[in-house]
Amino acid sequence: MTWTELDWGALDRLRDRFLSGGLGDGPYWTSASDLASYDVTYGERIGWKWDAVLDELRLRNWAPRGGPVLDWGCGSGIAGRRVAARFGAALAGPLVFWDHSPSATMFAHDAASRELPGLEVSMATAAYLRCDDPIGLLVLSHVLNELAPAALDEIRLLASRSRAVIWVEPGTRDTGRRLAALRDELSGAFGVVAPCTHAKPCTALQAGNERHWCHHFAPPPPAIFADSNWVKFGQRAGIDLRSLPYSFAALERGWAGGPEGFSRVIGRPEHFKPYARLLSCSGAGLEVLTVPKRTNPELYKELDRTRRPLVYRWSRDGDTVTAASKLERGT
Repeated sequence: MTWTELDWGALDRLRDRFLSGGLGDGPYWTSASDLASYDVTYGERIGWKWDAVLDELRLRNWAPRGGPVLDWGCGSGIAGRRVAARFGAALAGPLVFWDHSPSATMFAHDAASRELPGLEVSMATAAYLRCDDPIGLLVLSHVLNELAPAALDEIRLLASRSRAVIWVEPGTRDTGRRLAALRDELSGAFGVVAPCTHAKPCTALQAGNERHWCHHFAPPPPAIFADSNWVKFGQRAGIDLRSLPYSFAALERGWAGGPEGFSRVIGRPEHFKPYARLLSCSGAGLEVLTVPKRTNPELYKELDRTRRPLVYRWSRDGDTVTAASKLERGT
């Protein structure tokens, strides 16, 4: 699929479906053209979110420990392909796709087979979804808005078979808070790898924090802003290409936790002329902190421009950050 071959009618229909946010009336993929058009546009944007999540997991010194990778509700399979491309041989197991639409499952399987030659790729059967065979990594991407209660129960059962789970959703308040509740539910059996820097219940769900939710912003590739195809797509779809909000939870059984004393910035820091203001999450809870430009100009600038995950260990004077060290791989 090239940009000149895009099925704009299908993309418009899919956009309306996504914006409605409802369960819908069954599979919305009607053809391979739907899936191919989606994969190079909306799907690629989801891929950039997965790139940001996988960058953060690498920063946390996390990698899969073998076994099958199941991309459940795969759509075009962009999430599973990004995971497999990033970890390669470390997967030590097949990449398995499943979607309620057989057309989507087939598309995801074929796309992964083309892009990742040498990787074992398969499609899940109904028997596989119901069996007790262990799963190395369960991958879930942008499914929460579409889940009926029975489907959510199926995910719980799949998680009970899984060594690790990575779940990525749009960065809206509703999905972010729902995902946080599921993170808390699953954390009894799993250790929380990211985005949290602590193993306590989600602080955004505590009383008094109702207006907050855990979300972040992925950096899109700079080249798209000079690409007329992406510019046209953004205008047609009504999308701000600069903004890629997402929420995610990464969990693993037996995870020992990362280095202590770090905090994760929630959302996007606000910059004013004399200072930056940010929402910091740690085991101590949610805190609004300020970074004075005059006394800490480098951090003030970094918070606005960095493409790294915003994970820091703060030195503070009350609510004012006096110094910060960013999380480095191997810390």
